[in-house]
Amino acid sequence: MRQLIPHLPTDPQPVCTALETWLHRHPHLRTIAAFSALPGEVCLMRWITRHPEIHWAFPRVSGADLVFHPIQNPPSELLPGNFGIPEPSPTLPEISTREIDAFLCPGLAFDATGGRLGRGMGFYDRTLSTARPDALKIGVCFAAQLVPDTFSESHDVRMDHVISA
Repeated sequence: MRQLIPHLPTDPQPVCTALETWLHRHPHLRTIAAFSALPGEVCLMRWITRHPEIHWAFPRVSGADLVFHPIQNPPSELLPGNFGIPEPSPTLPEISTREIDAFLCPGLAFDATGGRLGRGMGFYDRTLSTARPDALKIGVCFAAQLVPDTFSESHDVRMDHVISA
């Protein structure tokens, strides 16, 4: 999957269109965790800025964990952080994972049963295991990242849905 990354599409619009449809089917969601895209991940920034009615939260690496911060304007509030990923400043207030209604999750690959192949550090699995049981876990990827099996292990947290195009 890592070798596939340079060959993935870079246009996020088809996936963002699918996300738009998903969001309209879930109007009750008020606080959604998003992510800053790495190469091979769907960039959601333009789509996010079109939805100021949503309370957006972005992760920041803190030791072995992710902590989330409310963000209103991602382009101006995210700074270069760990692993070169734009993330919130540690001086911003934090939001508990228990307050997040849905988590948009990146990954290298996803399968039809909600399996997610991350980048190997376990940040999302540890974080999602502390989320509310009713919080939605949504994988976001390009269609080429859908695979028959991600070979999930017992500690891997499954997605409730995967959005791709």
